[in-house]
Amino acid sequence: GLEDDGNGNSKSEPPQRGDLNVSREPWEQTKPKTKPITPSSDNGTQVTVEIHPENTPAKPIRILSLKKGSQRLPSVRGQDNKGFQGTEAPRPPGAEDLHAYPWDKSSFKSMPIDLQQFQKLDAYALNVNVKSSVQDLVKALLKQARTDLEKVRAIWMWICHHIEYDVVGYHNKSQRLSEAEDVLQTGKSVCEGYAKLFEQMCSIAGVQCKKLSGHSKGYGYKIGQTFTGKSDHAWNAVYIEGRWHLLDSTWGSGFMDDSATKFTSRYNEFYFLTHPALFINSHFPDNSNWQLLKPTLTLKEFENNMLYNSSFYTLGLLASHPETPIIQTVNGKASVSVDSRPGMLFSFKLKGTDEHGLMTLKKHGMKLDIYPQETGRHNLEIFAKSSKAEASTYDCVLEYVVECKSVDEATRFPKALHQPVGPSWFSERQGFLQPSHREPIIHTNDGRCSLTFTLGKDIRVLTSLFADGGSLTEDLSRRHVMQIHRGNQIELKVHLPHAGTFVLKIYSKKRSDPGSYDYIFNYLITCLNTEVKWPAFPQHYSNWLEDYEILEPLSGLLPANRNVQFKLKMHGIAKVLVQAENTYTLTNNKGCWEGTCNTSGCREVFVMVHENANHSFYSYALKYEVETQ
Repeated sequence: GLEDDGNGNSKSEPPQRGDLNVSREPWEQTKPKTKPITPSSDNGTQVTVEIHPENTPAKPIRILSLKKGSQRLPSVRGQDNKGFQGTEAPRPPGAEDLHAYPWDKSSFKSMPIDLQQFQKLDAYALNVNVKSSVQDLVKALLKQARTDLEKVRAIWMWICHHIEYDVVGYHNKSQRLSEAEDVLQTGKSVCEGYAKLFEQMCSIAGVQCKKLSGHSKGYGYKIGQTFTGKSDHAWNAVYIEGRWHLLDSTWGSGFMDDSATKFTSRYNEFYFLTHPALFINSHFPDNSNWQLLKPTLTLKEFENNMLYNSSFYTLGLLASHPETPIIQTVNGKASVSVDSRPGMLFSFKLKGTDEHGLMTLKKHGMKLDIYPQETGRHNLEIFAKSSKAEASTYDCVLEYVVECKSVDEATRFPKALHQPVGPSWFSERQGFLQPSHREPIIHTNDGRCSLTFTLGKDIRVLTSLFADGGSLTEDLSRRHVMQIHRGNQIELKVHLPHAGTFVLKIYSKKRSDPGSYDYIFNYLITCLNTEVKWPAFPQHYSNWLEDYEILEPLSGLLPANRNVQFKLKMHGIAKVLVQAENTYTLTNNKGCWEGTCNTSGCREVFVMVHENANHSFYSYALKYEVETQ
């Protein structure tokens, strides 16, 4: 057999999958919600141990009291600040160490900790700059760390921020250093060196620690691959407060790019005392006892399970469906959904584009239907970010492989379609409340539809209709949608110019804001009726106020040589004229200006308003066109 390079790769092959985590997108740090634990004071008055079986609330039981001057018994948390010297062999995992699988969604951590309480210790550990020996480094770190938890935390923070991944050593075994002293001196190593350094530092600090090896879904992992041969990764287990816990300082320190040429130092809190039911997503130990799970998973289950990366959990995502990473299309369509805490935004890429899908935001997650445009295997990436995050970057949280056997030729989306589609909690937050159409797609048979919303205060709305093929100019794209305002209600009347698939985009801004409109959301509108051919609505000028309403004629194209009935709802006006070949005066009937105009001999018809009876000045409000004969 060929010699192994320490990462599970034989010498004759390029590395297949590294021990390093890989990130697709910039990582945004979020603090997991954890329950606080107050480390018991270490001034020699008492020792409190928490003993509780799985799934029962913790009840502290006082084991013994130590009076001053009495003989000091060994602390349950290790001998404070004294070398461990390897006198006590680490005990193997037992029933008391096991956590239930699958994850109960309670905490990311395997024990209750309050990260706020570590702030001072973390800051201290980051600034320790001792390189003379591992012993001296630990001694310096322990000046501020008393309990075993604090010691492990200080060691963890120091390694994650001072050791970087050895990209050269990853590719070339002869240049790789993994002994603890070497790692300290060079400041770099592969996973083996991270884990050995962690183990030795814990030993000096008097904390039981074990280096574990196994398979990982880290750098180079391909969905659906099988794991064979020797293990490819190393991490640690630490014994704190009567229980074993898992951590991975390699992955806690940063990630490698896709090409394995560049390491980015970026601290990742997730891999410190990770809950075993989450750790098993990406780490499969050679000895299944070190899964610390009940029941344990088989290698086959590990291979087939979905990979949920750290961003998935730290962003507050809870589950995805389907739970297998390889999905098949049915009649050319595949569906994915994600459950999350409220206020999450999502995006996706199927073969690098979001054109061939329909994503809708839900209050607690999202739903996505995708329609691959060719048969075969396609990569589907799903990204997420919190709506509260200031950064605009989305993190890659999930990856699927979609196997497509047949293409749904009938489903094509216009290029203008923006994801997500349809109304959601996000559009509600922007002031579009109680939508009449909650689904993202509106089907119309006669080419007309009407949508209503209750508008929040101080909102101006702009709408546009888009279709592929350039059938709508910018002016026409606005004139195929008409806004009608009644109090805080808005109605959007849509008349389609022809059959096909259209995108209705909705923008808004504050009335008090002189700036431009912001895009809010869009709908997909479909019509299969090839006889549909609605003209645009009439063009309106600035004198046509928002709460005016056209009752008739709605069509912006009037028939030639006809008498046309006008009925317009307008207020605060002294006089209304319709100017064609001749000029016609409309009469006011309870707020409705009514009358008839003849379209003979003209190409355009204008509605003009006279705001003050004492002035002779008229201004344009509407413009109609007349059909050519």
